[in-house]
Amino acid sequence: MQGTYYTLTLGNTLAASFIWGINTLFLLDAGLTNLEAFAANAFFSLGMFIFEIPTGVVADTVGRRASYLLGTVTLAATTAMYWMLWVWQSPFWAWAVVSVLLGLGFTFFSGAVDAWLVDALQATGYTGSLEAVFGRAVVVGNVAMLGGSVLGGVIAQLSNLGVPFLIRAGILVVMFVVAAVLMHDLGFTPERGLGPVKATREVLRASVKYGLGRRPVRWLMFTTPFTTGVGFYAFYALQPYLLELWGDEGAYSIAGLAAALLSGAGIVGGFLAPVVRRRFRKRTSVILLATILSTVVLLLLGLVANFWVAVVLIAFWGVASSIDDPVHRAYLNDMIPSRQRATVLSFDSLLGSAGGAAIQPALGRAADLGGYGFSLLCSGAVQLLAAPFVLLSRAEHDPADTAIAVASGEDGTTAGAAEGSDDGPATDATLPPTT
Repeated sequence: MQGTYYTLTLGNTLAASFIWGINTLFLLDAGLTNLEAFAANAFFSLGMFIFEIPTGVVADTVGRRASYLLGTVTLAATTAMYWMLWVWQSPFWAWAVVSVLLGLGFTFFSGAVDAWLVDALQATGYTGSLEAVFGRAVVVGNVAMLGGSVLGGVIAQLSNLGVPFLIRAGILVVMFVVAAVLMHDLGFTPERGLGPVKATREVLRASVKYGLGRRPVRWLMFTTPFTTGVGFYAFYALQPYLLELWGDEGAYSIAGLAAALLSGAGIVGGFLAPVVRRRFRKRTSVILLATILSTVVLLLLGLVANFWVAVVLIAFWGVASSIDDPVHRAYLNDMIPSRQRATVLSFDSLLGSAGGAAIQPALGRAADLGGYGFSLLCSGAVQLLAAPFVLLSRAEHDPADTAIAVASGEDGTTAGAAEGSDDGPATDATLPPTT
């Protein structure tokens, strides 16, 4: 199950990362302004916001495998449409529509894949830490991102900005075949037989009861709009910002360097996540530390004017974010019952999409008015707003905050002991997976 999960992570990230390094340049080359380019990204987030709950219904009533397969098909088609808009130099409203449909494609993945993994781990008797599994996934994903972002930038420079989008669509078609063969729902029985309206109502009820209705989950989920919105903006703003510091707006391979740096830093962060987790009694300590460090780095990025200093800071930002990600996901998963896992994870993603839809255009406008450095200073200020919600979740003293093993049972309680009774995860996080 872990091998399949890492394979899906590798393929998905490789496909997506072919355009990550040049996406903003691609939109600007199509004739959009900074405001319009980041507004197009915001419409992508809006699409995720709109479709999170309906696609959560698919994951919980049809199956997580079916949801993944639908996602690959949708993303391949909409990526090809994005390329056509660039060829035709289409007006902004067309970019907005297709960006919303791109968001639809990603909502088929959000929640469903992580829920599939955790249920399968429980069904096959895994007793190790979720941080170890998610940490390895971060490493695998960032290895793919490193290769894809560098290749995307180089290919764009050798050909044109549209070719990486065509490659991405082709890889997604291959991933459809791979998932159809390898991915099977284990430890989860879809709730079939409900009509779409009733199913949506049940999903919303479960989201409220097991998400917003549980105080430690609620506070953790309230961090997502700030961290996701800022993360999306900073990732894409770093592309033209590095070109600006480099002094050559046509050096697309340099733009790809931002994504490559973050992927390399993500590999380091993925390896460090379970190690750092063992150094702290509570998961919220790691999440809070990563949030504060990320904020400081963003503020420094907004102040520097040297290309190489910016490169070092980007690497630090990537490490901090990648340490946070596995711990955040493990903490959230351990507080959610199995049957509602995909639903609540999708709702968490929905809040992130809402943050992205609101924050990205505002920061894009800040870049138009005061430059990318000013917008990164604003990004740091917005990111800091997540810290109080981490503290509020910590104050609830949920057992998941000190858990060290995979959660089990329908009530979301943890199977392993708390951190106070053991000083490390149930299995050595540095060892390769055994399944």
